[in-house]
This record gives sequence, C-alpha cells and structure tokens, in this order.
Amino acid sequence: MIQIGVIGAGSCDNRVAGLAEAVGAEIAKNNAILICGGLGGVMEAAAKGCKAEGGQTIGILPGNRKEDANQYIDLVIVTAMGHARNAIIAQSCDALIAVDGEYGTLSEIALSLKMGKPVVTLESKWDVEGARVAASPQDAVKIAMRLFLTR
Repeated sequence: MIQIGVIGAGSCDNRVAGLAEAVGAEIAKNNAILICGGLGGVMEAAAKGCKAEGGQTIGILPGNRKEDANQYIDLVIVTAMGHARNAIIAQSCDALIAVDGEYGTLSEIALSLKMGKPVVTLESKWDVEGARVAASPQDAVKIAMRLFLTR
C-alpha cells in the first residue's frame, strides 16, 4: 500500500487546515496510508481528514512521548530526534505532499527530493526545483499517486 507523507507547519490558519484536511481525506479515498509528523497544525488537520474517511495514519514524532501525538494518529513512532526526524518522514514515504509550511517543511521537501521521492506542493511559498505544484487537494493526491506509480 502506498504511503503518502503530508508535511506542513505545526500551526496554521483555518484555510490551510481545510486544505490539509481535504488532502488527508483524499489520501484515504485512494486507499493510501498517511504519514506525518504527528503533532498539530497541518499534520493534525491532514490526519483528521484521513480518519474521517476511514484511512490509516502514522505519526513520526520529534520527541519521546507517545502522548504528544494528535488524537487522529493510529500508529505513533517516537524518535527523540527533534527536527532530525524529518529525514525519517521523508524516507518512510513513497511520495510527499507539502501544504503551505515553514522552514521545517522546506527541509522535508529538500530531503525528499534528495532521496528521489516525488514531492507535490500545495500553496507553498517556495518554488523548489523538482517539486510539482498542485492546484487543489485532490490534484495534489492525484499527482503524488501518479508520480509514485510511474517511477
């Protein structure tokens, strides 16, 4: 089963949360597993959307407490690695979707591309060579699935 990472800031406004939630829902509708950083913001919204559609979620946490995961995470992986856990997220995914985001998201985009993983951005503030730009949450998942399946 394909594992799609959803990356983005740990806090976000309602508009970005809505986009992330729709991405998560679309991942579940495509029978994929969602992997994220397991905390709040984009990660929580995406996991919420995925769970609402009956999907499975994995949270790879930066700390060492399972209790820090948001309520929509099915499988919690604690790393006690801080931001270095971004490399684990990137390596564990078959494709990644960045929704908006800050510098942590940018690091995950760069790591993923360096690892040869397909990356799709949705409302990103950065134009990163090698990443594909999506027009909507549905488009983001469609592109991620297609890029992974045609590699």
